[in-house]
Amino acid sequence: MQNRFSDKLSGDLSSSDNSISGFYNKTRTVGQGNQAWVLMTMIGLGLVGGIGSRLFYLQLNQGTKNRQIAETNRVRTVAKPPVRGNIYDRKGKLLAGNKLSHSIFIWPLATKRENWLKTRRQVAEILNLDEEIIQAKVAGMTMNSTNRVRIVRDLTEAQITRLKEYGAEKEGIDVDIESVRYYPGGQLAAHVLGYTGEMNERELAAHRAQGYRLGDVTGKMGLESTLESQLRGEWGGTQVEVDGAGRLQQFLGQKVSKSGQDVTITIDLDLQKVAEDAIGKNKAAIVAMDPRTGEILAMASRPAFDPNTLSGRISPAIWKQLQGQDHPFVNRALSPFPPASTFKIVTTTAALESGKFKPDTILQTYASIRVGGFTFADWNHAGFGPLGFPGALKWSSDTFFYQVGQRVGGPTLIDWTRKYGYGKRTGIELPEEAKGLVADDTWKQKNYKMQWSIGDTINMSIGQGFLQATPLQVVGMFAVPANGGYHVQPHLVKDPTKREWRESMNLKPSTIATIRKGLREVVDGGTGAVMNSETIPKAAGKSGTAEAPPGPSHVWFGSYAPADKPEIVVVAFGEHTGGGGGKTAAPMVLKVMEAYFNKGKPLPVKLDKDGQKPVPQPRSRRRR
Repeated sequence: MQNRFSDKLSGDLSSSDNSISGFYNKTRTVGQGNQAWVLMTMIGLGLVGGIGSRLFYLQLNQGTKNRQIAETNRVRTVAKPPVRGNIYDRKGKLLAGNKLSHSIFIWPLATKRENWLKTRRQVAEILNLDEEIIQAKVAGMTMNSTNRVRIVRDLTEAQITRLKEYGAEKEGIDVDIESVRYYPGGQLAAHVLGYTGEMNERELAAHRAQGYRLGDVTGKMGLESTLESQLRGEWGGTQVEVDGAGRLQQFLGQKVSKSGQDVTITIDLDLQKVAEDAIGKNKAAIVAMDPRTGEILAMASRPAFDPNTLSGRISPAIWKQLQGQDHPFVNRALSPFPPASTFKIVTTTAALESGKFKPDTILQTYASIRVGGFTFADWNHAGFGPLGFPGALKWSSDTFFYQVGQRVGGPTLIDWTRKYGYGKRTGIELPEEAKGLVADDTWKQKNYKMQWSIGDTINMSIGQGFLQATPLQVVGMFAVPANGGYHVQPHLVKDPTKREWRESMNLKPSTIATIRKGLREVVDGGTGAVMNSETIPKAAGKSGTAEAPPGPSHVWFGSYAPADKPEIVVVAFGEHTGGGGGKTAAPMVLKVMEAYFNKGKPLPVKLDKDGQKPVPQPRSRRRR
């Protein structure tokens, strides 16, 4: 049996009494001596013959196999991890790489059992660690194991010096240079990239079949987790010769490890910086996407965390901070919230595609309407007079869409909601993505023991009630009118195969035209007039404000530009920020658009046919 590391290291094999007694009667009997000798001779000949036959068989018939087994037992490999692959942005800028770091390892094969307690104590003192932390690291290792156990990364110069001074007494202690994951941007794109860390015992048990070892560093979140098989690489190591007891004799050679694959993603680092700066100190998320291809250009979520702090040992203070009330690990771009009035794009689609409304339909709006004994108010508490679909989108009239939802009906509205991709994961390469919620009668009866009501449909028609959507799903919704009626799959990894990432929703051209006209009017004097800026091309968009008691409201703004030939969609979401989507979220979107098109500088002014500068349209003070 191999001896395991433990605190009970002083015990040796217990001695045993090898004397033989009591097997025969010591009183002599005539003839018994000769009988014994004959019997012993016969037994001896039989044993010699059997052993000889066995040796002959092993030597001649099993010789090759047994020599291979002996060689395997004599030569072992001390594994060494590979360098993890890099992650680059779409322009080749480094997002996640590696830096060299001094780490300290315990090498059981070279550790003298009788010196272990002393070694552990001295190492703990040098590293300012509790001895129990070191003991826990090696608890499952055997004394003749060839695997090194990492104790601490990122040793300081002072620690390295002291360990060198410790010198002759450090058998089994190995200070080595290894690559450590490094994120040059710190918190930048932290939720997209994720972080790496050592496998715990539970993770190791689940992945041991894939060749993982104790102390292995793997992706724990984000792309680091999703792309683990590509980024990981292949192990190498040092071959050593050991004796029959597993003791190190000599070094024989090395197998060079194979670095992991580098990965290029769709994120634009410069645009990512602007998006995160635009959020400021808010709890918020911004997603920017190419509506033609589904490539994610930026995905920002705040509060965030610095993945560099998670590459090594995490102090209790840092861990407490990371688990704080602001929930910095939560990627709000992938978390569900009521989409509010941005959802009126879906309601418009359901109305026009159902055949129950025509693009030129006009409805009277009101301060409120009463349905089923309940009053449903418009957001301005006054109404907007008669409006068509473009005007209703422009002013975000609630009572207009209440009437639309009533007539369309819950099942049809729910069906189109799902066609837009709500209620299911988009398939983006991030394991943290939520699927949101599209409630229906079955869901409500299961969770509330009540049937779906007309009131539920009315609330859903303006993006509230039970409906839950992620900012990424909302980006996908805005992409549909932007790209002419295609549902695109958002993705982060650059695709060299030129795969088709979109699928036609088979919408009527009149439906797309009506929605695009309304979204343009939102910016051109409507609730999103802040986007009517000389620093970007003509844009289209939609605001949204969702009540979220007991805190301030959630706010949304989604936009695409140029309005006539869109190449970027940006959605901003603010969690409990208040102020309305057009006032709070739209300025975030504008900053990203400015960075994308012209770095915030005014665009070249096109003159009219008389050579005069066009007069800008006055902006409305109304916000939603």
